[in-house]
Amino acid sequence: MFDTILIANRGEIAVRIIRTARALGVRTVAVYSEADAGALHVEQADAAVPIGGPAPRDSYLRGDAIIAAAQATGAQAIHPGYGFLSENPDFVEAVEAAGLVFIGPSASAIRAMGLKDAAKALMHEAGVPVVPGYHGANQDPEHLAGAAEAIGYPVLIKAVAGGGGKGMRLVETPARFMEALDSAKGEAATAFGNDAVLVEKFIQKPRHIEVQVFGDGSDAVHLFERDCSLQRRHQKVIEEAPAPGMTAEMRAAMGQAAVRAARAIGYKGAGTVEFIVDGSRGLRPDGFWFMEMNTRLQVEHPVTEAITGVDLVEWQLRVAAGEGLPLRQADLAINGHAFEARLYAEDVPAGFLPATGRLAHLRFDPAARNDSGVRAGDVISPWYDPMIAKVITHGPSRAVALRRLGAALAGTEVAGTVTNLTFLGALTRHARFAAGDVDTGLIARDIDALTATSAAGAPELALAALAAAALDAPGGDDGLRGFALWAPLRHTVTLMAGDDAHALRVEPHAPDHVTVTHDAQAMDCRFRAGAWWIDGVRMAARAQRIDTQVVLFGPQARAFDIRDPLARAAAAGAGDGLVLAPMPGLVKAVFVAAGEVVEAGARLAVLEAMKMEHTLSAPEAGTVAEVLAEAGAQVEAGAALMRLDTGAAEA
Repeated sequence: MFDTILIANRGEIAVRIIRTARALGVRTVAVYSEADAGALHVEQADAAVPIGGPAPRDSYLRGDAIIAAAQATGAQAIHPGYGFLSENPDFVEAVEAAGLVFIGPSASAIRAMGLKDAAKALMHEAGVPVVPGYHGANQDPEHLAGAAEAIGYPVLIKAVAGGGGKGMRLVETPARFMEALDSAKGEAATAFGNDAVLVEKFIQKPRHIEVQVFGDGSDAVHLFERDCSLQRRHQKVIEEAPAPGMTAEMRAAMGQAAVRAARAIGYKGAGTVEFIVDGSRGLRPDGFWFMEMNTRLQVEHPVTEAITGVDLVEWQLRVAAGEGLPLRQADLAINGHAFEARLYAEDVPAGFLPATGRLAHLRFDPAARNDSGVRAGDVISPWYDPMIAKVITHGPSRAVALRRLGAALAGTEVAGTVTNLTFLGALTRHARFAAGDVDTGLIARDIDALTATSAAGAPELALAALAAAALDAPGGDDGLRGFALWAPLRHTVTLMAGDDAHALRVEPHAPDHVTVTHDAQAMDCRFRAGAWWIDGVRMAARAQRIDTQVVLFGPQARAFDIRDPLARAAAAGAGDGLVLAPMPGLVKAVFVAAGEVVEAGARLAVLEAMKMEHTLSAPEAGTVAEVLAEAGAQVEAGAALMRLDTGAAEA
């Protein structure tokens, strides 16, 4: 076993690797960018080395700096985690040329699976079923359009060097093909430095089921399947293992196909073979096709660990150190069911836009496994993926594991940035998902119901708890709190939810006892045993003041601004006609010029942020009065990009 390893990554996966390495008695070295100088993975490692600026290209993608850090700190091996350089064969070769061990597959194996078109041809030769499509080298747009016609619409355009939904577009009619092709190629070039695409048949009721494989370079086993069908914008949201509705016959067929894929390239380490499955007729051995192989550890690996009892990072370290497979296929079995929910800083109602901000408050439910790379006080920056944590639960059955996931999410508290926490909770209560009837289009079809909130109001009991918490009543040590010489002291607290104002009168009696009046209804509020009791009813949701907000944590988390009675309102209409950047990012392209007339929905610009491209469209018809940002500009959230004169269009 190694004495010291360097982790060429950041965030929750770096923390995850450190945890296993420490359990094995292996020393760890972290690397960090300027933005991550105070990060959790830096704090937990035995040593840490700075490697450059906040942009990944200036730090985490600098293979030479990472190798130099390993050599300077006495590391014998480098663990790439996932993302960044984890599937870069040139980096693997550079690591080995420096006399170090790469904890992962060989450069040749990565190259074999790195381009989707070549990988599909290789899998076809190995007897693994592949989706009908065009995977050739001819990238002429007319040739690709002809291939799409031959395959039959709807089709998927996919970046050959892609992953994570980047460079992927669904095209349902020939008329939309060229526009989608141009968009896919542009995004692929930005994300991977390669704009080549393939075209393949789109499965009408698709399920995304992947098989965890592990090889030692000469043999391989599979550790069963994971269902990753619950997706939004081709990004996984909740994963589970095993797949609901899986039969023993299909599990055997998929497992054997995945192992054939791993053996065909002499695979070493942890990898995932991803399949697209036709769920329209149930799970059948003739209804799955190879999509791609991820030659690294996956984000969702904890659900496999939960049902098999295997620590995949431990296996990675042991095999990289020269051991054979720790277990044979016959020794592996499924125990129960597991779920993983990805908690992100993102604005769900705004179309899952990534968000930034300081985590003013962060608490996880201790009953669940919570893999995170951040703490309260940390900043979600625009430079990296905005994941806050992965919440993982396990149970003897799918129903129990799902209930535990819902409870764990309800017990998770985040403040300081918008998150998808309430959305995740809604998914756990979705009737079809609870029944195991899932496909990749479920979220898109039911998005309105899944994102519905009680934004227009809040229950009286919740408002009472919020108003009491706004005064920081519980736990106070001021013996004179609430005292006035001639009469009881009363405060007016105004809580804002968007444009909705809730005015409440609060009369303190003691640090843990207040009376709250709202719309002439007086409510007795007492804080005891860690919770608010309103008129004798214990509040399941938790109310807490954080900075200038008061937050109600629970199944549907809500944040209310506390209105400052001395604050002056900003001038109304100051931002009329302005198109603002919804997040920090790079202006990738501007499609209009001053004086140009645009229709509602017309493309105005593309903003690149957090590894994704976001198209900004005209909210209504008008004339472009000013273009305030040019392509190549780095802008902050809320920056004005252009101004539209909507009155001119009406005239």
